[in-house]
Amino acid sequence: MSVSRSSQIEFVALMAALMSIAALALDALLPALEPIGQTIQSRSAADNQLLITLFFLGLGVGPLVFGPISDSIGRKPVVYMGFGLFILSSMICVFARSVEVMIIGRILQGISLSAPRTISVAMIRDTYSGDYMARVMSFVTVVFILVPVVAPALGKYILDRMGWQAIFHVQVGFSILVCWWFWKRQAETLPQIRRNSFRGRIFIDGFKELLNYRQTVAFTFIWGFITGSFLVYLSTSQQVFEQQYGLPDAFPYLFAALAITIGAATLLNGTLVVRLGMLRLVTAAIILYVLTSLVYILLYFNSGNPPVIVLMIFFAVQFFAVGFIFGNLRSLAMEPLGHIAGIGAAITGFVATVMAVPISSFIGKFVLNSVLPMFVGFLVCGTISCLILGYYYFTKSGIRNRY
Repeated sequence: MSVSRSSQIEFVALMAALMSIAALALDALLPALEPIGQTIQSRSAADNQLLITLFFLGLGVGPLVFGPISDSIGRKPVVYMGFGLFILSSMICVFARSVEVMIIGRILQGISLSAPRTISVAMIRDTYSGDYMARVMSFVTVVFILVPVVAPALGKYILDRMGWQAIFHVQVGFSILVCWWFWKRQAETLPQIRRNSFRGRIFIDGFKELLNYRQTVAFTFIWGFITGSFLVYLSTSQQVFEQQYGLPDAFPYLFAALAITIGAATLLNGTLVVRLGMLRLVTAAIILYVLTSLVYILLYFNSGNPPVIVLMIFFAVQFFAVGFIFGNLRSLAMEPLGHIAGIGAAITGFVATVMAVPISSFIGKFVLNSVLPMFVGFLVCGTISCLILGYYYFTKSGIRNRY
């Protein structure tokens, strides 16, 4: 698809905006977990973590509905459905006064935001393929990363001045603005001739189709393990920096600094991926992910938390590797699925998220007085990912395509 440079820049920015609403709904809430917990009468820090991990569950379940619908009726109407549900679910969160109601609202928020998030990936796959798709995904992710950089600070600013409910109001306002931009400027990327009829067996048929691609299966599983271990950081970072280190005011800035390392790696990935290829970069990044966590465990296994600057260095290296992993994993998983991009994005995202949520919930229970369990989780999930990657190399060389 031939488009002008200015159109490409706007396309990248718009796809990043569609994805970034999910990041805003996630990260802007981190400084407010404790006051929200007091309002909804949560019983422990683990209850507060559920507001993060179960949001991810919604993000994983939603694509199973929105993906196949988008393959049938087009991409744009599904985005509008997601935004409408997001406004409703945000109001549920605003008026929640119990853990159960807040959890329902957060799951629905995740489900609703899975629509623009999934459709943005499908639109990129509609428009690009191969390493160039990975390049576009990397640049989209770089813009997307800017939201986690500023979101916690924005959330704390709003929290201190207007209360935690106002954070949800700002999220709704941003979603309305992005929806208007999308309506005005983005053309439909799935022409009528390429649409599939919505059938009752579409999930079964799509899942069977995916199983034919060793590449898709391998990198979806790796995606699930890496996401699960990384989600532990997202769900416990507020607890680690504010409670274990006693740095509540510094938390948004520490979080932002680490988000910048992911963004820097993702930006570098965009320039290297066409030259070196997705597979080579993912391999090197996963090895770095494992080695960094192993070194931390060897150094601090029998001691308490290190000074915060040391922890930040280890996190920075770890998340620098994550920047290369995330940008390429999804592209590798989606590469053989251009003919079923919508349902492909839905099922791969669902499988990875269903894996990630219980992994994160289990490891997060141990991150109470020490960061060590988090790095143990990094090591275990990274090692399993290395084994899967090794199996992929051993059993199949290169990339298998069927189109």
